[in-house]
Amino acid sequence: MAKQETVEHKYVYAFAEGNKDLKELLGGKGANLAEMTNLGLPVPPGFTITTEACKAYLATGEEPDGLADQIAAHLASLEQAMGKRLGDPEDPLLVSVRSGAKFSMPGMMETVLNVGLNDHSVQGLARQAGGVDQEATGGADRFAWDSYRRLIQMFGKTVCEVPGEEFEHALDDAKRAKGTGNDLDLDADDLRGLVDAYKKIFFKHTGREFPQEPREQLDLAIRAVFESWNAERAVLYRRQERIPADLGTAVNVVAMVFGNLGPDSGTGVAFTRDPASGAQGIYGDYLANAQGEDVVAGIRNTVPLQELERLDKKSYDELLGIMARLEGHYKDLCDIEFTIERGKLWMLQTRVGKRTAAAAFVIAGQLVDEGLIDLDEALHRVNGAQLAQLMFPRFRLDHEFQPVAKGIGASPGAASGKVVFTSARAVELAAEGESVILVRRETNPDDLNGMIAAQGILTSRGGKTSHAAVVARGMGKTCVSGADEIDVNVPQRRFVVGGQTVVEGDIVSIDGTTGKVYLGEVPVMPSEVVQYFEGSLDPAHVDNALVRAVHRIMSHADARRRLAVRTNADTGADAARARRFGAEGIGLCRTEHMFLGDRRELVERLILARDNADREAALAALLPLQRADFEEIFREMDGMPVTVRLIDPPLHEFLPPLEQLAVNVAVAQERGEDVAQEEALLAAVRRMHEENPMLGLRGVRLGLVIPGLFAMQVRAIAEAAVTVTRSGAVARPEIMVPLVGAVQELETVRAEAEKIIAEVVGDSGVEVLIGTMIEVPRAALTAGQIAEAAQFFSFGTNDLTQMGWGFSRDDVEGAFFWRYLELGIFGISPFESIDRDGVGRLVRIAAEEGRAARPELKLGVCGEHGGDPESVHFFHEVGLDYVSCSPFRVPVARLEAGRAAVETDGSDSR
Repeated sequence: MAKQETVEHKYVYAFAEGNKDLKELLGGKGANLAEMTNLGLPVPPGFTITTEACKAYLATGEEPDGLADQIAAHLASLEQAMGKRLGDPEDPLLVSVRSGAKFSMPGMMETVLNVGLNDHSVQGLARQAGGVDQEATGGADRFAWDSYRRLIQMFGKTVCEVPGEEFEHALDDAKRAKGTGNDLDLDADDLRGLVDAYKKIFFKHTGREFPQEPREQLDLAIRAVFESWNAERAVLYRRQERIPADLGTAVNVVAMVFGNLGPDSGTGVAFTRDPASGAQGIYGDYLANAQGEDVVAGIRNTVPLQELERLDKKSYDELLGIMARLEGHYKDLCDIEFTIERGKLWMLQTRVGKRTAAAAFVIAGQLVDEGLIDLDEALHRVNGAQLAQLMFPRFRLDHEFQPVAKGIGASPGAASGKVVFTSARAVELAAEGESVILVRRETNPDDLNGMIAAQGILTSRGGKTSHAAVVARGMGKTCVSGADEIDVNVPQRRFVVGGQTVVEGDIVSIDGTTGKVYLGEVPVMPSEVVQYFEGSLDPAHVDNALVRAVHRIMSHADARRRLAVRTNADTGADAARARRFGAEGIGLCRTEHMFLGDRRELVERLILARDNADREAALAALLPLQRADFEEIFREMDGMPVTVRLIDPPLHEFLPPLEQLAVNVAVAQERGEDVAQEEALLAAVRRMHEENPMLGLRGVRLGLVIPGLFAMQVRAIAEAAVTVTRSGAVARPEIMVPLVGAVQELETVRAEAEKIIAEVVGDSGVEVLIGTMIEVPRAALTAGQIAEAAQFFSFGTNDLTQMGWGFSRDDVEGAFFWRYLELGIFGISPFESIDRDGVGRLVRIAAEEGRAARPELKLGVCGEHGGDPESVHFFHEVGLDYVSCSPFRVPVARLEAGRAAVETDGSDSR
């Protein structure tokens, strides 16, 4: 029994015990450290505390039983492997304590380096580092005291919530006193004094001395990493990236290796391909005589990775060999962190690297060419959100626009907006509808709110692997980093570049591809991907790796998908564009849009008609206008199905506003004017006024209450189809009756429609289907009955969500959705992505019961969810025949329909 209990509660794994497939248990970092260890790569020894331990701690506030003993046992093994003991005053073992969740969350959780240092072991560390070139680095003492001040700073901020800026101010004071702006110019005595200053800051905020017991440091650091899973910025990042909140983080305890031991040491980050463009080559950053956080934080500008070949060719060649091996092993772009300690290369982390949308498509195509993956896997590795990013416009530059600075294009895109210097200001202005560019020396995890709110991020420090760059790429935000010509002054809310001063509120434009920064707003032009979809770029004759990759993957998506993709279009122009984007029909043609503008008066006459003569006159005037509308659309969609929804809007959209009309009548009466006609109109509007128009006289109800309205529309559709067919094209109309809640409503409309269709169509060969929109919950729950009278269902998920939740979609998003998202009640707005458990269940019930009653029943969706990537997968699962969305979203839906088919069927390559 005791043996079984030990297995069930194994909370700690040595690296050699894990592998890359245990990410849920060991987190991404721990699983990949284990994988590299088992590949025989130079990984410092260490162990991983599992996500299960984290979840147990967060549930109770206490470490689970057995965890402390397991940590002690693995620590003893680590000490034996390294030949050192934690906190030994003569030859101390130091460890790093790092977070590592299943999904990469760069900078969102905590890390503490150099755990094990205290007032005694710092002396031993200096003695053991005694081989350092004294003149070049300031000696071993400098290294040891630099490591100690880093521990106090990170431990204080991370574990004890000491304000980080106090440590930064003390460091700035020390540099100022030395007359330098460079950390490396501080000698051992300066750093010894800085340690004393840090200790005082620590005591001021915690009421205790900095802990000297190494095991206490370790235990507190582990707890801090656990607790950082629920830190505000981590919660916000998970919500942004749709990462589940119940995963927890693992904790990795790793023997320290030091990149700050002198010029023969350093630290860096490497990518096996360019994460911005996907181009093959050597990409990354290196910083000599530094620890890892210096690179990620961007506090010193790095040198390109290629520079390492000159500085340390042996380590450079070894690194390139490991990079090639890892990419071949993971079959993907790898993001690698490494440290060189006195000429010895150590691998600290690898993961499948975050990449831009363009790089995702290009790399997927390259890996197919290299035989590492097949096209199904390539399709799996891109997504609709990335494709949508690629369709955003880019800058249209001419001689008038000259850059004022150039940094590193860290995350592509074209972004313009008002300059802001704090995250709080970015959030504030964005909430007012302003576009903003967040400008910082370098970002840190506390800037996440502002980065989400901003259109783009501009930093004067850092490189492609800085915090700003990595997080921006993950979010699809435009980012330029390392623009060191810009002198950023956050307290004064301004930056200076080339003798020009830019203050908060001024407009700048940044190009995340070229790294260029422009003053003022730069006009934009269509992206190359949009030009490809519209047919102006032929992938066979364009030397553009991205266009070729998009074409190849989209072609495979089309070959693999089962779902057809239609568009929502109300005009011939919209229909034509959607066809160019790959639409296979119209899933929603909203006829109410055809009654706006100059035609509103005719509809008003129809609704307020006092007798049959008035009503028939209004309908007669509307008929030829409707017929012409449908002829245009049928011709554009030649041979493709066109689902026409009969008029649906609430009456108030076509009537004068009650309040304004009442005021006008009262004013006219006061003046003694003849207002008999206006009074009659006011009486009619009052009679038809509704407190909740969205649940009132609209859709099928309007068609049943106003005789001849639906009949006019059905006649216009049928006559247009016959005219277009006789002209040599093919019209395939489908008439959709909206807001049906009972089969009897549909039967009544269908009986009248079939008589008109038979009369108009004759022997023309035109076939007209009649179906309904499933948007009322009762319709979904009685779908078996309704299918007896319907040839197709189209799910109107906007209204189905509104009525299913009891939300008014016109009001609630601004009123309280922000709070629901903040509290985690929603992971995302149910109007943006389908609510699988509630509204989705209604769709599933209606699909199953409708098909049971009528096996040949066509099923589609025409709400906004038809273009949402996650929702498309759900619609594939429940067996719909097509999705319909706006023209611009058609390529996204095509791609996601292909991905859904691949994920359902499986792929031998995965």
